[in-house]
Amino acid sequence: MSELKVTPMRPRTQTEGASAGAGVAEERDGQGRGEQARDERDRIDPAGLREEHERRQQEQQKHIEGVDRETLLRMLYQMVLIRRFEEKAAEAYTLGKIGGFCHLYIGQEAVAVGALSALRPDDYVLTSYRDHGHALALGMSADEVMAELFGRAGGCSAGKGGSMHLFDTDKHFLGGHGIVGGQIPLATGVAFATKYKGTDQATLCFFGEAAVNQGAFHESLNMAQLWKLPCVYICENNQYGMGTSLKRAMSISDVSQKAVGYGMESEFVDGMDVLAVRAATARAVERARKDSLPSLIEIRTYRFMGHSMSDPGHYRTRAEIEQYQERDPIKVFGDNLREKGVLDDEGLKAVEARVREEVERSVKFADASPEPAPEELFTDIYASPIKPGR
Repeated sequence: MSELKVTPMRPRTQTEGASAGAGVAEERDGQGRGEQARDERDRIDPAGLREEHERRQQEQQKHIEGVDRETLLRMLYQMVLIRRFEEKAAEAYTLGKIGGFCHLYIGQEAVAVGALSALRPDDYVLTSYRDHGHALALGMSADEVMAELFGRAGGCSAGKGGSMHLFDTDKHFLGGHGIVGGQIPLATGVAFATKYKGTDQATLCFFGEAAVNQGAFHESLNMAQLWKLPCVYICENNQYGMGTSLKRAMSISDVSQKAVGYGMESEFVDGMDVLAVRAATARAVERARKDSLPSLIEIRTYRFMGHSMSDPGHYRTRAEIEQYQERDPIKVFGDNLREKGVLDDEGLKAVEARVREEVERSVKFADASPEPAPEELFTDIYASPIKPGR
């Protein structure tokens, strides 16, 4: 995958700062050259994009032959569902129906769908605040997810969690966590519990690349490898931590290499290819089940929207976004399924029609769902609530 067009920052030296006047002149000249270089990099090379697109298509078509038709169609449906659901959520947010933070998953659909398709129903999943896609890919209904975004009682967290705290214990989906990296030690603990109980369940932990800089990430990986825990750590590297490029915030931008320091297996995956994600996750899950060993997977992806609904995204160029939109994971997958005869144009239209009906129904359900009752402020706070009068 092509790297982002970002000029890394470099530290000033004593020589550069020796002469104030010369330093200012050199800095201005440097800024001019830097802007010119960025302008050159921001120009899209249509031939190069077409060549890369064709190469990626060929690779995905090889994977298609090894997956049954039912699974392929289910994965396409889930990806389209996530995309249309998120678009509708953005619309509802602008209308004031969704409050607080709202982080959309548009562009990253192949990560959640591909990874979660490799799991069993009894495996555990934890993720960060960009969690709508994972919830839908795990089979949570669009109705209860949309109602939760609306803060309504019919939501999966009874309207008290909102966008960042989607949960479904029946599906072993343990959140939705708002603290950056906060879910990583929790997932490590879940993996420890399954090993302690003697099951062969795997735990998947999703997080963004910015969480890799948190101490909890390193402590958890060290512990997981030391204790041989069946946990798969998946970094959804969309290449920006809020508005800061990965290359400006991390000395080693190849996240998968972080596993070397702990003797842990790792893999780098193209996150715009849903089947490549599925295959890599399946390998890591098998390692977790059979050998009770952890893995780190870096899945390089790209979000088409801002960090959250309040982010205009001025730190990226239009050309950069368009470069990645050329490899829209849904369009590439749909085109390849059609090319391989898995479905035709009418089949693609049918998928879109079913998805739009489901998403529209979810909005109606959320609108009709009541607000949480005032007394709900005091429920789900303690495992053993203190009874009145005691």
